[in-house]
Amino acid sequence: MIRDPRTFTGQSNGRKVITIPVPFIVLFVVLAAAIAIRAQVARPSAVPAVAAAGQSEPAKVEPLGKGNLNRVTLTAEAVERLGIQTAPVREAGAAGKGSGAGRATVVPYGAVYYDVHGRTWVYTNPKPLVFVRDRVTIDRIDGDRVVLSEGPTPGTAVATVGVAELVGTEFGGLVEQ
Repeated sequence: MIRDPRTFTGQSNGRKVITIPVPFIVLFVVLAAAIAIRAQVARPSAVPAVAAAGQSEPAKVEPLGKGNLNRVTLTAEAVERLGIQTAPVREAGAAGKGSGAGRATVVPYGAVYYDVHGRTWVYTNPKPLVFVRDRVTIDRIDGDRVVLSEGPTPGTAVATVGVAELVGTEFGGLVEQ
């Protein structure tokens, strides 16, 4: 079978016209506009690298020098906006195995954060507006209470609400190594 070479070289004598109905053109334009608007809405706003005069950044992350632990310092407005709440680590009577001398350290379940390696952490609140990630070892989970075999001492404040936001602030969206 021999093909006409003019169809491949653009030397065809006849013109082929594609007709597209007007409703399809209108639909295409509307969809393109919707996608463009959605892209604009979804695009994160530009955050200035330096705060304006008289303003401070909502969060400051400083390395503590031991491991990959950091100190996260938030403004009062950031704590309120993120809805961060704290509760003290409690010492409560324990009636199960691993309870040692009959006492256990207990934190609310919402305070516990599992990293990508399965290690468990809580965010302590050593000073107002300051949060530091602290490694914990879980003995057992009793409903909404977590009994710790290792962790912060009783009376230490830990974040119970807003823990995911503190992780995001500390690591800036990067996965912990």
